Amino acid sequence: MKSKHLENQWLEPGAEGAALLLNKMSMDVTFLGTGAAYPSPTRGASATVVRFEGECWLFDCGEGTQTQFMKSQLKAGRITKIFITHLHGDHFFGLPGLLCTISLQSDPAGNKLPVDIYGPLGLRSFLWRIMALSHSQLTFPYVVHELVPTPEQCPEEERKELSFVDRDAALPEGTPGRTVYLDPTDNSYPLVDNEQFVMKAFRLFHRIPSFGFLVEEKPRPGRLNVQKLKELGVQPGPMYGKLKEGITVVLENGTTISPSDVLEEPLPGRKICILGDCCGMVGEGAASLCHGADILVHEATLDDSQMDKAREHGHSTPKMAAEFAKRCQVKRLVLSHLSQRYKPTSQVGAGDLDVLELKRQAELALDGQEVVLAEDFMTIAVPLKKTR
Repeated sequence: MKSKHLENQWLEPGAEGAALLLNKMSMDVTFLGTGAAYPSPTRGASATVVRFEGECWLFDCGEGTQTQFMKSQLKAGRITKIFITHLHGDHFFGLPGLLCTISLQSDPAGNKLPVDIYGPLGLRSFLWRIMALSHSQLTFPYVVHELVPTPEQCPEEERKELSFVDRDAALPEGTPGRTVYLDPTDNSYPLVDNEQFVMKAFRLFHRIPSFGFLVEEKPRPGRLNVQKLKELGVQPGPMYGKLKEGITVVLENGTTISPSDVLEEPLPGRKICILGDCCGMVGEGAASLCHGADILVHEATLDDSQMDKAREHGHSTPKMAAEFAKRCQVKRLVLSHLSQRYKPTSQVGAGDLDVLELKRQAELALDGQEVVLAEDFMTIAVPLKKTR
């Protein structure tokens, strides 16, 4: 198993992967499952992990995700947030098992942090029912926050089947979790907003309502102008740290120095966008939020020769993914959710299709810009930005 660095240098998981995790400012994306429909010996069902400053977030949780964690350098017990793009089985059937395994492996007295789970309407009922039916009791709390889709996200016949889920009276009174509606101001669903990052969801079109997710680091303070600090009589020490943190300081001679006096322009944050299954976007939210992303993870279930079939089933091809990436001016397109019919070059036999054809098609549509084919256990680091 190998992982791939953003600058295209192959890295063996191990010491260097651990160093990334320990680096306070690190951000990376690890693919645990990159196949479509079902897990296979070469590609697991959908599951992607984003690590940021010690936090671990899981996007989708297809069947077998818990064993993929065990095969990787990641620790499932570090998960604090889980995001489900849509309610097709290959994207969330692994969730109950993963939660139970984390519980079994956790120290009951270890004060495991609560897990926040975000997903489409119906996910809360699903989890509550399956935990109740199986008499599963977790040693840590979890909260399900549901996203309310809009009618435009799927064909009309599928909307009828979803009409009952928000009227489920079987849930215990007081079951925790937010119900999140579309914010019309920017066509997104606000999920998390703290001092370090913002997370939002946006609408996609699929056979059932599907979502994409934005993870955006907030701008970081600019560098200290050391020369100017020396001219003002400030010596290296605690005052440097206070100014860097945005705190105004007063020198012994009474001079007041504000952070804006000695800090250079803020450094832009990093941005990752992970899309669920789709054959198109709904509204302008997706394009706006994904603009300039450092990494865009987009499905490419079938090759371009199967475009009509892909659209019929609510899926994308490499060209479709590349066109959206070009529109958003993203820095790196990563193709995932690949049909199991596409085989690694070393395993292509009679009648098989080479998975590299998907990469070639996307790069052709992107005028030669390099495209990454996601592989199970691949890790892509997202380096800090130094300038705007």
